[in-house]
Amino acid sequence: MSKHILMVVTNHTTITDDHKTGLWLEEFAVPYNVFKDNGYDVKVTSIEGGEVPLDPNSIEERPEWKTAEEELKNTAVLSENDTEDFDAIFLPGGHGTMFDFPDNQTLQTVLQHFAENNKVISAVCHGPAGLVNAAYADGTPLVKGKRVSAFTDEEEKEMQLDTHMPFMLETELREKGANFERGDKWSDFSVADGNLVTGQNPQSSRSTAEKVVNALN
Repeated sequence: MSKHILMVVTNHTTITDDHKTGLWLEEFAVPYNVFKDNGYDVKVTSIEGGEVPLDPNSIEERPEWKTAEEELKNTAVLSENDTEDFDAIFLPGGHGTMFDFPDNQTLQTVLQHFAENNKVISAVCHGPAGLVNAAYADGTPLVKGKRVSAFTDEEEKEMQLDTHMPFMLETELREKGANFERGDKWSDFSVADGNLVTGQNPQSSRSTAEKVVNALN
């Protein structure tokens, strides 16, 4: 039986009036290709549905990403029904996720279902913004006591976007009880703790997806 992957992406488009954001393309396209290359079925959803905005700084002309990009033209709205038929959920990043992932009740409900049913939960770069408020039914944070990586406070400050973020992702994950791990800035670093798989930055997109594959095998 083929594995089924649910990918959830951001629809948020602005950090400030003069700084556009959205989904970071590599963090979606590379894992998408890894999953498809392994024969997995992939459903692409977004918080609001429709066409997904790309962070302008992430747009590259890569022929091997074209099929993945087509999936972003008209996405389905994430639904609480996006649970039963999936083996794993994957949250790509982009700064947009910092705004529309943490407090989205549908996403939190879906993540709780995956956690309670011991399914694979994965995220890369700013994608773990979706995990900061995710919890088990008893209120225990999903990341508590787990080895977790994400975009680091150091990397955020180097981009000079820290003052524009609603919170600092690394700091918030630590405060929720995560055992935060990181590599050198802008280097490939990902970690799997059981069924929770997370990666640090865009450079970690492939290794994070490959750890998802390992977790599903």
